[in-house]
Amino acid sequence: MATSNTTTTPRDTWGSKLGFVMAAAGSAVGLGNIWKFPYTAGESGGGAFVAIYLFFVIFIGFSVMLTEFAIGRHTQKSAVGAFKTTDRRWTFAGVIGVFSGLLIMGFYPVVGGWSIAYIGKIAGGLLDAPEAIGDSFGGFISNPVQPLMWMGLYLLLNVVIVMKGISGGIEKAGKILMPLLFIILIVVSIKGIMLPGAMAGLEFLFSPDFSKVDSNVILAALGQAFFSLSLGMGCMMTYGSYLKKKENLVQTTAMVTAMDTGVAILAGVAMFPAMFAFGMEPAAGPGLVFVVVPQLFAEMGGVVGLLFALMFFVGLSVAALTSSVSLLEVVVSYLIDEKGMKRVTAVLSASVVMAILCIFASLSLGGFGPTLFDTGAFDIFDLLTDKIFLAVGGMLVCIFAGWRLNRADLEKEITNDGEVSFPLFGLWYTLVKYIIPVAIAIVAFMGISSGFDSGKGAIMLLGIGIIAGSALISKKL
Repeated sequence: MATSNTTTTPRDTWGSKLGFVMAAAGSAVGLGNIWKFPYTAGESGGGAFVAIYLFFVIFIGFSVMLTEFAIGRHTQKSAVGAFKTTDRRWTFAGVIGVFSGLLIMGFYPVVGGWSIAYIGKIAGGLLDAPEAIGDSFGGFISNPVQPLMWMGLYLLLNVVIVMKGISGGIEKAGKILMPLLFIILIVVSIKGIMLPGAMAGLEFLFSPDFSKVDSNVILAALGQAFFSLSLGMGCMMTYGSYLKKKENLVQTTAMVTAMDTGVAILAGVAMFPAMFAFGMEPAAGPGLVFVVVPQLFAEMGGVVGLLFALMFFVGLSVAALTSSVSLLEVVVSYLIDEKGMKRVTAVLSASVVMAILCIFASLSLGGFGPTLFDTGAFDIFDLLTDKIFLAVGGMLVCIFAGWRLNRADLEKEITNDGEVSFPLFGLWYTLVKYIIPVAIAIVAFMGISSGFDSGKGAIMLLGIGIIAGSALISKKL
């Protein structure tokens, strides 16, 4: 596990353990928890999906996150550098992580911009005409100009935070925004549970019916776990590289995982009881947050509905922001470590590329802009990352840790040279080396197969080609 570090300036570090936990939890907590988790749970049968998701989080998510933290802290490098300094042949694994982060930031700020826009829309009277909310959302996202303005504002917020660095920007933002998010979700959840008929929503969320489980539900659960925990895209490895050697990685990983899962469950509790109370369809799809949720708060009526709607979309914006700054930092850290750029230059360079990708993604939702294989940019970026890149990235991290790195060195890193007790190290190592890579490979194959079955085979082949090509490109990095 020997590394070479050519960095001449001291590497930035987190100012405190609390700051790191909040920032890492912020990275994990995002649109995957509040936007994607509820609608995926609704489409996948509720309780059964939640049970499988929790299983994946505990046994796979925790293990992969701990692995990423350990590799990042040991090498003190970004995702690409962490692999390259250990074994140049593995550089492509880091490239896939950075590329995944870049592609996700090709559509993430678009949805983040929607969430900010809806704060203004709700304050401007959107809830006064519940019957028009669906048409309003469709008209908004298909407009070629409005979403781009909000996307630009959202991306600018990311730039401001990341430009201030780790302790001065990302850490400070996490300390403020994460507690705010929890308070908002708890308040909205309590209100939802108190509504008449809300218990049916809790039963849907927490009473599993495993007869509804099929390969698509399993794939959705693993994909949700990876997307939600920011795994396989270099975020946690990059954040781990800024960790001090004294920090307890096991405890920190458990805290981040628990906070992330707690937000996802809270988001479900905030939505499903109220949806059942008002007779709304739980399997509402991606439009759940921007169509069904505003309708739900409109049904509450008056000042109460308005206030809770504003709180919800402020929370959604906060969750999106804390997550996307980590994705931007993945690319920025690579440019600083591997290309020798100053932080300001790296942030501006990365954000310009992301803005261009976001423009294509946003325009594609309105039928504008180029398509590839009859698929718009937004869907291409989502399909490639959700069905291929995140799973492959996580699988490669585990194979690298289990088969390339020295077990004794890993144990020293995770236990702080024996100062931290981790009696389950043997189980963790077995999972990482043998079980998790096979499990992820199976689910990744299922994801690619489902892509072919849904008529997106060409996109799946493109993704496979990109992974193969990254091995060639990485030789020049």
